[in-house]
Amino acid sequence: MDSSAAAQDIMTLQLSGVHKSYNRGLPSETEVLHGVDLSLRRGEFVALIGPSGSGKSTLLNLIGLLDKPDSGELFVTGQPTTQLHDKELTLLRASKIGFVFQFHNLLPEFTATENVMLPLLAAKGHPTLAMRERAESLVSQVGLREVGDHMSNDLSGGQQQRVAIARALVMEPALVLADEPTGNLDTKSADAVFDLLRQVNQSNGTSFLIVTHDPRLALRCDRIIELVDGRIDSDKPNLVHP
Repeated sequence: MDSSAAAQDIMTLQLSGVHKSYNRGLPSETEVLHGVDLSLRRGEFVALIGPSGSGKSTLLNLIGLLDKPDSGELFVTGQPTTQLHDKELTLLRASKIGFVFQFHNLLPEFTATENVMLPLLAAKGHPTLAMRERAESLVSQVGLREVGDHMSNDLSGGQQQRVAIARALVMEPALVLADEPTGNLDTKSADAVFDLLRQVNQSNGTSFLIVTHDPRLALRCDRIIELVDGRIDSDKPNLVHP
């Protein structure tokens, strides 16, 4: 195995020379990402910051395999993705990537535990006892054992976001993408949710890429990547976090 292949093997995520434009071939064509190079090793806990319009959402969509770059390479756990078909991308995304959004997107007609089960149900097609046990274990891990059978609408905002985190982890992903995961919470709830993300990172070795506009939370990450005008403006280890 050559050195570049070995490097990919130990990377949870690797982007090389990634470009992305919208309205290609039209007078309104706009290039949003200009040759982005980025990598995450297993267990890294990284903040992605940048002003509105810098390309963060576009970059997150590419990393989450919800869209494809126009050029460049994107590897997830060492697997090249740019030539994969939609079905292959869906399978890879479901097995390797978890998502936590600013708005938890829980289904109100389901309990907390049932919401956590949903990715397993989508993968298997029918519920099993093992699925429920896995979901119940994660609900307990995020501190919600007592309300696992409560309807999601009966939970507080912080509790709902904890359910969303458990749902993101149920497939045991190598990478979790968190898009403003605390942006809809008060300071106390935001701190509790952030502490939970860090706990999962440290106990499971899961890599996290967290998009945030909150500099206070970014400074609690191990590394801060700043995206400006579709380019990585800085990528530095954070030496001041507690």
